Amino acid sequence: MKKHHTENHKLETMGWLRAAVLGANDGIVSTSSLILGIAASHADLSTILIAGMAGLVAGAMSMATGEYISVQSQADTEQAALTLETRELEEDSAGELQELTEIYVNRGLDPLLARQVAEKLMAHDALQAHARDELGITETLSARPLQAAIASAFSFAVGAALPLLVSLAAPAAYFSYLVAASALLSLAILGGLAAYIGGANIRKGIVRVSFWSALAMAATYLTGMLFGAAF
Repeated sequence: MKKHHTENHKLETMGWLRAAVLGANDGIVSTSSLILGIAASHADLSTILIAGMAGLVAGAMSMATGEYISVQSQADTEQAALTLETRELEEDSAGELQELTEIYVNRGLDPLLARQVAEKLMAHDALQAHARDELGITETLSARPLQAAIASAFSFAVGAALPLLVSLAAPAAYFSYLVAASALLSLAILGGLAAYIGGANIRKGIVRVSFWSALAMAATYLTGMLFGAAF
């Protein structure tokens, strides 16, 4: 029996994956940086944990709000484009048919075949054909604001919980080392996993995330040292 050729592309996962990875990454980086900065100022454990919890809640809500507004703006733009396209199809169907035909010609079809394809697709679903091939809007890649907001908030909270848990268990003598090391290890794993799921280069994903995260934590730690010494 002849087997059907199947392809497993990653694009259908990229919407929620982007929000989840960014959320978890920001949760780990911002909370561990906050904890390290406050620890460097010689604050006690209670103060560090309160600040960390406040950072978790504030960060999760900020991520959800920012992601929702950003993706909702994209969704509004897509809807406005679809509304305009609907009106154009009603007012100038022949012109829209010619426009779709030219798109297919520019993609390599000969004019006669391009015309036939355009006619068939518009007869089936004219708006869908123009949304996909003229506007670049598809069901797979369309904006989903609420999904993105929930994914961002949840993943941020999960990421932020890690340095808080390490803070509770870490001995005072090795506190900063353990928080930083656990955060970098988690971020490296997260960066590698995201790259693997997305079909990208795993090593580059790990190095990129680890480098910038280490830089952020170092900057915050130095800030805590400076202000702790000053006050």
